[in-house]
Order: sequence, then structure tokens, then C-alpha cells
Amino acid sequence: MAYMKISKRGMSVPASPIRKLIPLAEQAKKRGVHVYHLNIGQPDIETPPEFWQAINNYSKKVLAYGNSQGLADYLERLASYYKRYGLDVSPNEIIVTTGGSEAIIFAMTIICEPGDELIVFEPFYTNYNGFAVQAGINLVPITTQAESGFHIPRANVIEKTITKKTKGILYCNPNNPTGTVYTKDEIERLKDIVIKHNLFLLADEVYREFIYEGDHISVISLDGIRDRAIMLDSISKRFSACGARIGNLVTKNREVYQSALHLGQARLCSPTLEQVGASAVYELDNKYFKKMMDEYRRRRDVVYEGLMNIDGVVCIKPDGAFYAMAKLPVDSAEKFTAFMLTDFNYNGKTVMVAPGPGFYASKGKGQNECRIAYVLNVGDLKDAMNVFKKGIEAYNSR
Repeated sequence: MAYMKISKRGMSVPASPIRKLIPLAEQAKKRGVHVYHLNIGQPDIETPPEFWQAINNYSKKVLAYGNSQGLADYLERLASYYKRYGLDVSPNEIIVTTGGSEAIIFAMTIICEPGDELIVFEPFYTNYNGFAVQAGINLVPITTQAESGFHIPRANVIEKTITKKTKGILYCNPNNPTGTVYTKDEIERLKDIVIKHNLFLLADEVYREFIYEGDHISVISLDGIRDRAIMLDSISKRFSACGARIGNLVTKNREVYQSALHLGQARLCSPTLEQVGASAVYELDNKYFKKMMDEYRRRRDVVYEGLMNIDGVVCIKPDGAFYAMAKLPVDSAEKFTAFMLTDFNYNGKTVMVAPGPGFYASKGKGQNECRIAYVLNVGDLKDAMNVFKKGIEAYNSR
């Protein structure tokens, strides 16, 4: 009997570097150690009550298939939301997706043939690696530096990576994992490059409201690239509703739109009840976002101050999202992270972060970096950063 093999694509999908150390954390908890989880971008802010109320008030007797492009009411609410930010978006330029993840996979699949290339700036959201494998494409990384706040390099550096197989540039703004908010000059630089080389520009904008310094420049606001701009979005972080799995793709390119619609038809529809809930929370005004941003700014400041109190740490103060990417005075972030879970605790507590290498496509990069997600309350974060400092001291004095 022939040996059954799975596909190379199936074998190539990487395990999540954020989640792969979870078993070590669970073992630490069984030993009675309290683990501060700063490894994953799961906000502790309560999902707005309007979300639950809308679902509870759903009156239809049959939970039927919805439209493949999204519920009409939700598409209208999304368009209105974007218009509040000065973005010219209509409902027929939006495809609702099952999470922002599906929006990214859709975009990669639509603009690239198998074997094509997409330029990314590393460190980047680790799941871009897995999405690229699913789409059968190759990510071409351009490394950014902690010392410069992980900002986008000069145009000539980017253009050196462009080949005949390059189909687009993908960036996240504000950035996960670095917290960098790209300047207008940086976004305009990318616009000029995609026009010059006839490429698509894909913008992951799920952290749009999470800005503490600077301004957010949306890809949809740029002149001259209506036919090549694709925005990727999600309610997960904006409304602390990660489990709802509701995202969306925005494009003014009708071929891209129709292709995304056909992909949506192939999976029938995104969750109906969650769209009902999402439609309700998009009615919230700026008071909701201001309160949330003030809280995250306080958390950002606590984490940054804690990092600056550790000798040898390199970290530029993040301007957005709810992450800090720090270069640590350790020989291996992965070994250090494991050490914190297996061999260390301070007053019965330890900290779990996300090791840096998982946020890179280039081998050997990020070896002494980690991502810290400041998703806990200020009191817990202060304690966690003290424990983190003690852990680095213990690791280096072994």
C-alpha cells in the first residue's frame, strides 16, 4: 500500500511562533506560577455592550445564509464609518470577510499567481508567512531596524528587491509588531514606487484608531492609485471582538472587487450574527475611541518606562497599535522566553512574550528581539515589567 503524503504546501505552513510556547505556559500555571500574558494581541477591554445587545435582539427565526459580500446594513455602516475619517468609500467597494485574516488571503490570492512575490517590511505580523504559503506566493522581506524605530527605508533600498515576479507591497500601519506609525512621506514613497513599477499597494489598517503620536494616512486617501490600492481591515482590535471573526477588504478596482466577491461566494458568507453586532458598534462615537486610546497610551508608557529601566534594551517609543518590539540584552529571545516559563519566577510570577524570530522571513533575524503586547491593566503591567527585568537579570547570570 502506497504511503500517503500531504502536500508540500500543507507541510510548509509554519506553526504560530506566538502560540507555540503555550504548552510551557500551561505547565508553569500547573506549578502554581502566575503568567502575565504579554505574548498575544488579545485586548482585555470589554467588548461594547451594544454588540451583545444587537445580537440578543436579532428577531429572525432562521439563521440563514447572508450575502457573500456582506449584509447590506453592515456595508452601509462601514461606508459611513470610513467617511467619518474622510475616506471616500461606498458600500459596493467593500467585501466583508471572515476576519482580517481572510481579507489578507483574498488580496494575496487575487493579485498573485503561484510563485509570484510580495514585498513586506520585517518584522511583520507573523501570520503573513502562513497566509503566503496558503496563497502559494513568496514574501520578499526588507529588514527595518530597532534603532530607527522600524521605519520604512529609502526608495532605492525597496526598488532593489523588485523583480518581474513582484506584484505588490504589503505593509501594516500602525504596525504590528513594532507599534510604528508611518509618516506621510513614507506612505507617499510607497505610492510613488507602486506607480513607477506598476504594482499593487496592500495596507493592513486594523489598528487605525490606535495612534498616540502622529497621524494615520490611509491607502484609500492617496491620489493616483485608485486602481491599485487595497485596504485590509477588521473589528477585532478596534472593538475588542477578536472572536467575532469579522473583517473586510476595500478596493476601488472593479476586477479586484469582483474577484474578492467570487472568493466570498466560494465560502458562501461571513458570520451573520457577528455582522449584526458589528453594525451596532460602528454607531459608537469618538468618545468610545478616545477613552480606549487614553487607556492604551497609559499602558504604552508603563511598558516603555519598564523597558528603559533595563540596561542594554533598545526600543524607540511606539507611536501606535498596542505593541513594543524591543531588542533585549540576551543571546536568544526564544531561549529566554522558554526560560521565563520553565526555570524562573519572581514572587510566584513570570512573563510570557513573543520571541522576535517569528516576525521575520529572513533567517537569523530578530534573534534577540521580542514583541510585548500591552494588553493588561496598568497595575498588572507595572508588576509584569518588574518581573521581566528580574527575569533578564536571572537569565544572564546563569
